[in-house]
Amino acid sequence: MKVINLSEQNTILNRFVSELRDIEIQKDRMRFRSNIERIGEIMAYEISRELNYMKLKTQTPLGVSETNVPSDKVVIGTILRAGLVFHTGFLNFFDTAENAFVSAYRKYKENHQSFHVHIEYIASPLIDDKVLIITDPMLATGGSMELSYHALKTKGEPSHIHIATIIASRQAVDYCSSNFPADKTTIWAAAIDPDLNESSYIVPGLGDAGDLAYGDKE
Repeated sequence: MKVINLSEQNTILNRFVSELRDIEIQKDRMRFRSNIERIGEIMAYEISRELNYMKLKTQTPLGVSETNVPSDKVVIGTILRAGLVFHTGFLNFFDTAENAFVSAYRKYKENHQSFHVHIEYIASPLIDDKVLIITDPMLATGGSMELSYHALKTKGEPSHIHIATIIASRQAVDYCSSNFPADKTTIWAAAIDPDLNESSYIVPGLGDAGDLAYGDKE
């Protein structure tokens, strides 16, 4: 399985990730959401380089121009709720893509150190032979990503799966590498962090992306 850690490259992406992590900058929710959206745009561009292409002839006022354009049909599947603004970044670039949404959440036990992942909602087009991009800003354990993928598979078999996340734990990368089809899955991360804490939050991570983007939940 191909794993791409974009933080290993020197690009403006790293500044946006740094701002997402910054405890002071996080107080500005609009900026937090804007940075997630911009990272989604950059990641969409990077993924676009991996698609299949075809030649397109375009009539201009003075002649005919020939351009290579993507030939794959793309479905952007996003895990709610933190993924909403991340999804927007992808859709800004893949503006003709179809869209899917999955509601997956952690239901913690009383000790807040163990949990089950629940899938409550899915809305998706058919995904047979299409490129499926599953987006979630935080890839902590990989459990939500795997369950969301299996929920989306009820709509068909994609030709390729791109797992797109902003911050992943090393544990989640290893988990997805073992539980997704290796021959047609690529993991994209803006950064890969080394640890999880006792509540399965990424360390150093950035905290709860959903709460930081949209406010605390009860």
